[in-house]
Amino acid sequence: MKINLDNPILGYKLDPGEPGIASSSPASLSIIRVLSQETGNLIAFKKQAAVEGGYVIYSKISLDMQKRGAFLAAVAGKTEVKIAYNEKNKEIISDNQSNNSENKIKDLENLIKKLKSFMTNEDDPIIKKELKNKINILESQLLLLKLGNNINNQNELILGMIFTAYF
Repeated sequence: MKINLDNPILGYKLDPGEPGIASSSPASLSIIRVLSQETGNLIAFKKQAAVEGGYVIYSKISLDMQKRGAFLAAVAGKTEVKIAYNEKNKEIISDNQSNNSENKIKDLENLIKKLKSFMTNEDDPIIKKELKNKINILESQLLLLKLGNNINNQNELILGMIFTAYF
């Protein structure tokens, strides 16, 4: 008894301006092929957000699955990314640690406010949950930054007391 597995070659094209090489793939390897392309797109979006001072608040990769020959194949893919940007442009400030930490605190507070406004306008419960998790992470980072800033100020105060006591 002979088993014939139909494994057609699928041709893919990239979106205009999308990086990568358009190539074909057998149906049996199509999921890996499309998923690797979309993962590369996601990494590029995250890199672009980091370079431009943005923060990725949501990302999703979707594959369009259809039966091709004897296989379930990925015939298309889509990468969706939502990025929050700070409204003000970041200015280079002197290397004074207190100024930098104060600016980081203000930036984090602004980002948390923006994410909360995104969350109130969002209808999708999955995106809302992901936004809530990101807000919790940022709030804990903000708390740590504020505590660290207070500790630095207390250390400076204590050092100032020590030096005035000895001089």
